[in-house]
Amino acid sequence: MFEDAYRKLAPFLKENPGIEALRDDRYLPEFLQGINRTLHQASIRELSQLEEYLIFLATTGAVTPFIGLFGTVWGIIAAFHGIGTAGSANIAAVAPGISEALVATAAGLAAAVPAVIAYNYFLNRIKSMSTEMESFSLEFLNALERIIYLRK
Repeated sequence: MFEDAYRKLAPFLKENPGIEALRDDRYLPEFLQGINRTLHQASIRELSQLEEYLIFLATTGAVTPFIGLFGTVWGIIAAFHGIGTAGSANIAAVAPGISEALVATAAGLAAAVPAVIAYNYFLNRIKSMSTEMESFSLEFLNALERIIYLRK
């Protein structure tokens, strides 16, 4: 953010006529708005990069329980098929299907829980960084304005 704002500011710092133009109150608000837009664009670009992979965590957290549920249903179907094939509901006929169902449920939860925790953690960090970027923008603009007014 600083680099982008400095690039926008550098031509005015290198040339004395540029600084003189900023001392004129007619041009200062427009100039400060331009710096503000530059800082805002830089922060949006940074936040977009930070949020790029959150979709993977969000999708994993939302979808894997349903994949686990599908596996559970499939395992129970297999258990009923085992009962039908064996002709009785003994443990040998039911156990393979039930164990598949439990493994599928556990796998879905094992993927979903860490994904949701990670998603919430990184989302909170990104929100914190967004606040810091906004504060930096305001501090940068305030410092720039003070410098310009002190030179008047």
